[in-house]
Amino acid sequence: MALTIYKEADVTALQDRRIAILGYGNQGRAHALNLRDSGLDVVIGQRPGKGRDQAKADGFSPISLADAASTADLAILTLPDESAADIYNETIAPALSARATLGFVHGFNIRFGFIKPPETTDVIMIAPKGPGTLLRSLYLEGKGLPSLLAVHQDAGGTAKATALAWAAGIGAIRAGVIETTFACETETDLFGEQVALCGGLTALTKAAFETLVEAGYEPEFAYLECVHELKQVADLLYTRGLSGMRDAISNTAEYGDLTRGPRLITDQTRQEMKKILEEIRSGAFAKEWIDEHRAGSENLKRLYDKDADSPYEKAGEAVRSLMPWLTDA
Repeated sequence: MALTIYKEADVTALQDRRIAILGYGNQGRAHALNLRDSGLDVVIGQRPGKGRDQAKADGFSPISLADAASTADLAILTLPDESAADIYNETIAPALSARATLGFVHGFNIRFGFIKPPETTDVIMIAPKGPGTLLRSLYLEGKGLPSLLAVHQDAGGTAKATALAWAAGIGAIRAGVIETTFACETETDLFGEQVALCGGLTALTKAAFETLVEAGYEPEFAYLECVHELKQVADLLYTRGLSGMRDAISNTAEYGDLTRGPRLITDQTRQEMKKILEEIRSGAFAKEWIDEHRAGSENLKRLYDKDADSPYEKAGEAVRSLMPWLTDA
């Protein structure tokens, strides 16, 4: 099936309309600043704390989530997945203007039914494929970050036009906006995080690091080889693709890549990937994560603390201390 990619749109559909950014974290800040710089009316809904302080420093006058929702023509939720539903149901939904379109930057809470907007509400999503810091920096450079567009409910007949105007306002249209569904965005996003970008990557580098250390090599050498140099390869993949990366590395590295890599990703590994995908699609992972959050995240904290005090992290601190400029990144 051919992709529908939008590369032309403007902010006309959002002119003279109020946009409420609900939450001022990594994504919320980038969307708010880009939309404001595109000449649109933006208000911030944020509870007291670091996010509200940052919004004030950026020149906004943040108000409560309920007050922001009550005045919005487009209310964009940029709250954490695990707390968004509770905050929406308790604070935002009772205050949300009947005319408001509800916007999401990730489909999690709609896909798994934790948030159920009224059927009379337009529900849309613009999901940038990258962190808010990158969305902002590319906008300032006159570039854009590829993003996904989805319409969950089109009660008023203008939902897609609103989404495209939002995409234009954050600069995403400069790169291209790909049409999809809330389900597809959510399922592929979670799978990518768990199997490749975060879960798979960290597990692989830790296992490689530990193998070298157990064989008697210095932890710092192991870290340099298995973690530090990873950025170079990732950047090559990002900018040149698989073949371009292989053209840029040594013949020895290329041969090792093509002959040894498949020995690591075995049929058993692929079966586990399929199992993880099924846990995502069935909603089992979503339920597990929300239950974990509501129970106080004790298991998450335990696992985090275990890695935070590991030889892997200590070796990383020693290696990174050789590059003080990294603190500015």
